[in-house]
Amino acid sequence: MKKIFLSLLLCCFTLTLTKAAKTVIRITTADTDLLLQTGDNDRLYQTYLGKKLRHEGDIQEFPWNVYPASDGAVSKRGWEVYSCSGNEDYYEPALAIVHNDGNPTTYLYYVSHEQKTVEGGTETTILLRDKVYPVSVTLHYVAYTKENVIKTWSEITHSEKKAVTLSAYASTMLYFGADRYFLTEFSSDWAREAQMSSQQLQFGKKVVDTKLGSRAAMHTHPFFEVGIGQEVCEDQGTVLMGTLGWTGNFRFTFEVDNVNNLRVIPGINPYASNYQLNPNEVFRTPEFIFTLSEEGTSKGSRNLQQWARNWSLKDGHGGRMTLLNNWENTAFDFNQDILADLMKEAKKLGVDMFLLDDGWFANGKHERKDDHAGLGDWDVNHAKLPKGIPALCDAAEEAGVKFGIWIEPEMVNPNSELFEKHPDWAITLPNREPYYYRNQLVLDLSNPKVQDYVYGVVENIMKTDSRIAFFKWDCNSPITNIYSPYLKKHQSQLYIDHVRGVYNVMRRVKENYPDVPMMLCSGGGARCDYEALKYFTEFWCSDNTDPVERCYIQWGFSQFFPSKAMCAHVTSWNKTASVKFRTDVASMCKLGFDIGLKDLSNDEIKYCQTAVANWKRLQTTILDGTQYRLVSPYKGNHMAVSYVSEDKTKCVLFAYDLHPRFKEILRNVKLQGLDAEKRYRIKEINLMPGAASTAEADGKTYSGDYLMKVGLNVFSTTELTSHVIEISAL
Repeated sequence: MKKIFLSLLLCCFTLTLTKAAKTVIRITTADTDLLLQTGDNDRLYQTYLGKKLRHEGDIQEFPWNVYPASDGAVSKRGWEVYSCSGNEDYYEPALAIVHNDGNPTTYLYYVSHEQKTVEGGTETTILLRDKVYPVSVTLHYVAYTKENVIKTWSEITHSEKKAVTLSAYASTMLYFGADRYFLTEFSSDWAREAQMSSQQLQFGKKVVDTKLGSRAAMHTHPFFEVGIGQEVCEDQGTVLMGTLGWTGNFRFTFEVDNVNNLRVIPGINPYASNYQLNPNEVFRTPEFIFTLSEEGTSKGSRNLQQWARNWSLKDGHGGRMTLLNNWENTAFDFNQDILADLMKEAKKLGVDMFLLDDGWFANGKHERKDDHAGLGDWDVNHAKLPKGIPALCDAAEEAGVKFGIWIEPEMVNPNSELFEKHPDWAITLPNREPYYYRNQLVLDLSNPKVQDYVYGVVENIMKTDSRIAFFKWDCNSPITNIYSPYLKKHQSQLYIDHVRGVYNVMRRVKENYPDVPMMLCSGGGARCDYEALKYFTEFWCSDNTDPVERCYIQWGFSQFFPSKAMCAHVTSWNKTASVKFRTDVASMCKLGFDIGLKDLSNDEIKYCQTAVANWKRLQTTILDGTQYRLVSPYKGNHMAVSYVSEDKTKCVLFAYDLHPRFKEILRNVKLQGLDAEKRYRIKEINLMPGAASTAEADGKTYSGDYLMKVGLNVFSTTELTSHVIEISAL
């Protein structure tokens, strides 16, 4: 009897030690906690993701999320942080591996973790390992405390005798338990980017993905919003806002299971991309960046915008140059004298830079007269520009502006010297008639020689004249004719290795020319991810510059990007809208022009000069201030957005009347983010010469409290009118 008692006592003591030995990992920001915990089986599970918990004791006692089994008992399935194929989970896995012996199952067990301070927050690194196969996964989480943003990715490696096959490789997995979930996604096409639509997520899977390889975000963008428990709202409710740093094929999987839990799985799209991972090679997934806001998308956007300026966007704290582009004015038809005159127009407008677009390169039988030839041959066109780039830099210098230039270095026309010399440098099938998108092919950036060539496009231009002050980097074609002459037997790795090659080039350019601003363009806004934006100061939102359409496009992109990353130009699109309206819409982002002064009246030119001067004067507030989206174009016939300086002494309000209805009741726009105790003076700016302000509050002063609770009457019943209001603390 005594031996039995001692055995029971030892068993209870062992169970107590086992329970006490459970590991709890806390990943935390100023507002959010993500809690991970080992189970009795030594595997790692998510136990909580939500508002920050106040008491440490509560964290240690948090229950383990489990699923009920079909017979009513509790199974050992839970919210495993990096669930693998072949285990007992039954749902979409994060990782799928076929091992050397053909076994498709993997189980990952917790080994260790460490936390260290990094710029902006804390990095948590967690090592997981299979007990049967020599496979390891390291999970990385960087929690940015102040911005309430978490960045996460995984690294997969093994030491089996031969390569293993990866068929799924997510960046992370996140879980939620609520009654309802609502997804807002961002669909796209040329000239209609960042279109927002919402739906309720029901049982099963909703997949948002792309299979275009390059120009990958042409039809859908790599970001999303999920309302937890209710529809996604601007200023209230819990919302997950996530974006993937990957310029190639991506996939977001949203799966609601049999007990109404939601799992969110972001990562590279494994479509046609089984990856042969060699022994000791590390497969690093893209970074998934997310914020969890308890105050709707408005707060979530401010989190991401501030994080981008502080920690991700190239030159996130620097200024941005206003510019005049020649494309809408001349297209391919220009010469040295025409460009020199446009540079003088740029100076007259008051912008900082002249940007030369497509058509300046290629000679002989492949002369660049349109988009059918010359792409890939980056020698200056002698007929148009006999004195080359230095003469253009001289002309810009004489005019008093900087000079920037357009390139599309990842692409090639079949009608080019480059393709004639190196047909094996292009992604194209060896045994089928090629399909050309926009008369071009994509260069194979999985090939290191091609990477050197593409990098050399930038280097050679800079060697020609170091006064080049800006690059517009375009990418107009998805990958067609999908075959890599370089990869030969490893064609399933093309989509991944190509994008890695793109990053290798971008990284070299940034390292060697860190102070040269660069615009990321892709037939409009089909490249807009935070990995590429490590190397670019801004991106082109859309070729569609119709100001009404731009209200929707810029509203959509502002969900995830700061205004200083979003380029907006004043053009001749939609001439029913005044130059004032077109300019006021562009002024809420990084301002530019693509229009000839000969098309404008004297008053319109004077107005543009005033608007440019105002934008420059208020640039710090517009580009670095806190954004508040006040009135959505999706919910009515008007739109309003404001920016508030960090010290709350300055605010700029943009208000637009899109298509008001007859005798529509107009409501005041209530400001946000001001100091309730300060008094502010109201002044309408960006007025046409000789025009008086129609804002009834113009010249008056109000408290911040009044402006936030009562607001300003800034809308009208006149179609396509706009007001820009400067609000200054006394």
